[in-house]
Amino acid sequence: MIRIITDSVSSIPADVAAGRGVEVVTLYVNRAGTEYADATMDLDAFYADIHAMVDDIPTSSQPSQAVLEELFEEAALAGDEVLGVFISTGLSGTFEGAVRAARAVKARNLDFRCILIDSTSCGYDEAWPVFDAADARDAGDDLAACAAAVHRGIESTRFLFTPESLTFLKAGGRIGGAAALLGNLIQIVPVLTVTDGTTATLAKVRTRKKALARIVDTLREDVEAHGLKRIVVHYIGDKAPAVQWAREAIEPLVGRAVDVLPVSPVIGVHVGPAVGIVYECMSEIVGKITGGAAAERELVL
Repeated sequence: MIRIITDSVSSIPADVAAGRGVEVVTLYVNRAGTEYADATMDLDAFYADIHAMVDDIPTSSQPSQAVLEELFEEAALAGDEVLGVFISTGLSGTFEGAVRAARAVKARNLDFRCILIDSTSCGYDEAWPVFDAADARDAGDDLAACAAAVHRGIESTRFLFTPESLTFLKAGGRIGGAAALLGNLIQIVPVLTVTDGTTATLAKVRTRKKALARIVDTLREDVEAHGLKRIVVHYIGDKAPAVQWAREAIEPLVGRAVDVLPVSPVIGVHVGPAVGIVYECMSEIVGKITGGAAAERELVL
């Protein structure tokens, strides 16, 4: 059996993960001395007072190597193969921890077969390739073919989002104070994306309304060029604006109902209130990955 494992930053709801036969290992968020398991916490309740967090941004931690080793050891002893897809190494050390754990288990279980993949992203930009792996596994594909499906998925997805302001990004050291001040004063609003595993700026516009319109325009262009396979609206903070945007702007464009889901706080507390979309196209989106071959983002044991 192939066991598909991902981390909680993929933002897959527990019932969805269970329904797809995907195992989720949790990361943790620490706020004011209280630690929350990202995989099981009430995200909307946590985000209810997100504006109060800007002066003391919560910290996060990855799963311990012991937890990952236990998970892989269980699979090895059962004779199962493992396909792990984890948050970008540019955002967390979770993938490196999984690599160390898998190598330790392999040293004790020489027949253990495992492929670990750096998703180069987070949220449903990480989840869609996980679902591609589940689709391949359920169709009877072997471990290598399932891993190939993940890589195709990574290259065919796009994450577009716009923060309410630059305040959290400035407080977390993601941008300089002067840049944040200038942006907020003259209403420069970025449209952000993920390229080669790190956050990149797709566009800078003058208002949030224009930022949301630019996201819709980019979605339309990608769908016309590559077709649409899956889509979700993501949010950080208040859900209501995201739901409204999904119903008024995204669903009429794609012609289907669209789920509206929160992004993991492991990422969200560093961005602040935001809304965006993650979609997977039927073919590769040029420019999503520019920094090397798929093998460089993969460990095969």
